[in-house]
Amino acid sequence: MRYYFLGIAGTAMASLAVLLKLKGHEIWGTDQAIYPPMSDFLRDHKIQVNEGYDKRHLQEPLDEVVIGNSLSRGNDEIEEILTKRIPFTSLPKLIHDEFIKNHHNIVTTGTHGKTSTTALLSWIFEVAGLSPTFLIGGVAKNFSSSIKYGTGKYFIIEGDEYDSAFFDKRPKFLHYFPGHLIINNIEFDHADIYPDLDTIKGEFKKLLKLIPANGLIVANGNDDAVKEVVQSKHSRLQLFGSNDDWDWSYRSIKMNGMKTQFDLIHKGETIDNFLISQPGEHQVQNAVAAIAVARDIGIEWHIIKRALGSFKGVKRRLEFWGKLHGALVFDDFAHHPTSVKKTLHVLKQVFPDHRIVALFEPRTNTMVQNFFQEELTQALSLADGVLIAPLHRPERIPSEKRLSIPKIVQALEEKKIFANALDSYFQIPKLLSEVLREKDVLVLLTNGSLGGYYSTVKATIQSYPDFG
Repeated sequence: MRYYFLGIAGTAMASLAVLLKLKGHEIWGTDQAIYPPMSDFLRDHKIQVNEGYDKRHLQEPLDEVVIGNSLSRGNDEIEEILTKRIPFTSLPKLIHDEFIKNHHNIVTTGTHGKTSTTALLSWIFEVAGLSPTFLIGGVAKNFSSSIKYGTGKYFIIEGDEYDSAFFDKRPKFLHYFPGHLIINNIEFDHADIYPDLDTIKGEFKKLLKLIPANGLIVANGNDDAVKEVVQSKHSRLQLFGSNDDWDWSYRSIKMNGMKTQFDLIHKGETIDNFLISQPGEHQVQNAVAAIAVARDIGIEWHIIKRALGSFKGVKRRLEFWGKLHGALVFDDFAHHPTSVKKTLHVLKQVFPDHRIVALFEPRTNTMVQNFFQEELTQALSLADGVLIAPLHRPERIPSEKRLSIPKIVQALEEKKIFANALDSYFQIPKLLSEVLREKDVLVLLTNGSLGGYYSTVKATIQSYPDFG
């Protein structure tokens, strides 16, 4: 098949494009904004990418167009596709047709932690010799990839609750038919398509109806929304979290640099002490969820322990870069207040004697609005200094509904926290040179490109030994 991807540089789209190429299909595509790590990923796999949409791209012979969910009516190529009746599909529908039907599917869902948990699960299955096929929403460092086309029966994927395409407003995960499902957490997000949390919970309840009776739901018992949703289950259920009453729990968390140790408890019995190379309780929760699935599949304890100890994490998830102007620099995908809070909290634990400086980009359709005005302010207040990039495409949002960056700056300054609202992305390099000093810790909090300056900042980083 000859698949042409519209919006190919998105994390999931690029990953699927490469996975399909490895399966033997011919792949190329187009996008408007292309930046690392997915731009590098596509180039490394020799996939042609056009920059900028133009209906002339559709003159090349193709079998089907894969349309990303970031595109909508009005796009020149989409209008040409509809006019000429060129065959098209969505990312999750194509995943279903090419992979879901022929595998036992393990799906990780939730507002936070999907990518890290999916990557860890994939590594456990790989170490166990099960040769899984997987598609992750980020580059897993153990594989130097976000995908693998394996020979085993398991397909591991993160299940996004965001919509499938402009012509299919169902969540992506409703296409994936899990045999094993992880629900890490459920919070309000994606304000452009969901009016409230109850609507999101309703979509998760639909997902539970697709799991067979002998399937397994592994759910976070610490999360009230998750506990409400799983009451409508039709299959087996195991809860995990910090409560000893759950099927899987943990205690005695100890952090040493960027590593975390914890005791794993299963139905009241202490199993063993485990070590992961990622800091924080939220990473422990990800690990416990992955362990529950692995054990249900039948993977032995010594293999699970070895896989956890050798798991390297995911790019852009508290990834250490090096030094800039004397400061240690980390890159993190956090873009929701909860994620921002967890990331900053962990950095303060790892570096208690350092000044933490956060550069935050309000970019998602939820964060450019004022839904989380107070929550974001509280999360950012964990830093010692805060730089806030301009709102991404603010013209889409009525002024009365926009996130107020001046209000955040004012609230932070009242807490004696240095804060600065950037007028333009152009200011980033100069401002960092003025603000940063020796022993600072700078963390980039964005799921985007900082207006193109993401690569500029990374290119100026000085190498420095990684943390163990």
